[in-house]
Amino acid sequence: MTVMSIARFERFFRAAAGLDVDKNDLKRYSDFVDAKLYDLLTVAQATAKANGRDIIRTCDLPITKGLQESIHHFQKIDQEVELKPILEQLATHPALDRTPDEETEAAYPDVIGGLSLALAQTFKILHPDLKNPQTQHWDEARALFDLLL
Repeated sequence: MTVMSIARFERFFRAAAGLDVDKNDLKRYSDFVDAKLYDLLTVAQATAKANGRDIIRTCDLPITKGLQESIHHFQKIDQEVELKPILEQLATHPALDRTPDEETEAAYPDVIGGLSLALAQTFKILHPDLKNPQTQHWDEARALFDLLL
């Protein structure tokens, strides 16, 4: 990730939840994004299969009300931070039995952005005075998302 990308990543977490993250947090963040996108696509794949389709549509993604609100909030923050181009690079998915259509793939950056915003806010919910997330904080947040997504 370039220095410019790291700066945007840091700016996003400051804007989203007043957190100071650094380049060392990028690996944890990237792992989180990969895992959660895969989880969402796994459920979407099952939904597409149950509906007799060979493709995954955006409506197959299990987007909850809370995640939808986080996506909308991310879109507002992203106008200032411009993280979406970086998220497009992170928005890769493993091989699946069903192929996502173009509209679904185009939605990945916003979905990841919503997950990212929810992640940042989760840190603050769990630890209101937190400024700089450490490994323990990342592990707690990840466990919570694993439970819910």
